[in-house]
Amino acid sequence: MSNVLRLAIVDPNDQSRESLKTMLLGMDIVWLDAECSRYEFFADVVEQSKPDAALITLDGNPEKAISLMEKLRSNSPECAMLVVSKSTDGQLILKTMRAGAKEFIPLPVDVEELHVALERVLQSKYGGSDGRSRGCRMIAVAGATGGVGCTSIAVNIGCNLASKAENSVALVDLDLALGDADVFLDSIPDYSLVDVTENVARLDFQLLRKSLTKHSSGLYLLPRPVQLQDLELITPDSLRKVIGLLRASFSHVVIDLSKSFSLVDLTALELSNEIILMVQLDLPCLRNMVRLLMSLQQMESIREKVKVVVNRVGLESGQISLKKARETIGREVFFQIPNDYRTMVEMRNNGQPLIEQAPKAAITLAVQQLTDLLVGAEVVQTEVAEKAAPDRSSANNWLNFWPGKGVAKAKTK
Repeated sequence: MSNVLRLAIVDPNDQSRESLKTMLLGMDIVWLDAECSRYEFFADVVEQSKPDAALITLDGNPEKAISLMEKLRSNSPECAMLVVSKSTDGQLILKTMRAGAKEFIPLPVDVEELHVALERVLQSKYGGSDGRSRGCRMIAVAGATGGVGCTSIAVNIGCNLASKAENSVALVDLDLALGDADVFLDSIPDYSLVDVTENVARLDFQLLRKSLTKHSSGLYLLPRPVQLQDLELITPDSLRKVIGLLRASFSHVVIDLSKSFSLVDLTALELSNEIILMVQLDLPCLRNMVRLLMSLQQMESIREKVKVVVNRVGLESGQISLKKARETIGREVFFQIPNDYRTMVEMRNNGQPLIEQAPKAAITLAVQQLTDLLVGAEVVQTEVAEKAAPDRSSANNWLNFWPGKGVAKAKTK
């Protein structure tokens, strides 16, 4: 089933058209595919772009608008029509319904009313067992320090999701300077995030997928820029446009963030449904995690989505205990991933995800469980054995005096 409605609008009035566009761009169930300011040209626009629905403002010229609707009903019957007008004349409304309108929305447009109308059209076109449209789910993976396993986890979450036939999944490498998701997937991309950013206004769903690199698992990769000089081309605004197109095209989008927590990274966090913060049970990593949580919890659009995931549990006897780590960061751990260095190195060197490299390994099953939890599946996590140092270790004693200890927990009450 489609994730969103691909929508085209026609409105001769520039002011009201811009107002409608602003509303539509704020809705994740809609991708604005085309716009037009002339009734006489709109039928050709619909024929070329083939949107799911057309939003038609009557007030520029009601007679021309209704004539247009009759033409669309004949030439593009698969395109659902929604009508917008400040008029409440019963005869006019009846004419639009006879011309094929699915919804009549009065001006000034109420955002909630427009959203509900679009939901009804989406439901009537694509259905759904739960009675609602299936929106895109976006998962961001970030780390408390470098080398904590963000890329490997992001790649494997993406491949796990893509392995299911009902999913369509894109992975975006947002580590703009040093990202290496393409290495993990043994891919040589033809296009990068910069190419899609520069052409996002001209891309449709088919061209978008041709611009991405498809892995054998079914995962589509959008890699980081090739040239360092191109990094400045990726801005928060340009990223929003790219993610908007991706969300309109895929059922799931996975973002592998950089370690800089730049404005671009924070934009991705705001747009995500789930945020994974990766951490290891060592002192520098836990210290950074406390700092990050203290900062992110100040951001209303981010704080409730953050989930702490501990990687490489059981790495060595010198690790800090999980109990002490929980006390330090001030919150529960969402998930634990066991250490399996050999398997992960082989996966990276062979350019294969875990489900292909080691389908029965404990770490493969753990990452699959994490994936299922993130998309709402009922999962009971397999217990991960700790080989952590007792609390009398020097690292654990130092954490008792860490000034951020307990702050994160206090701010969430």
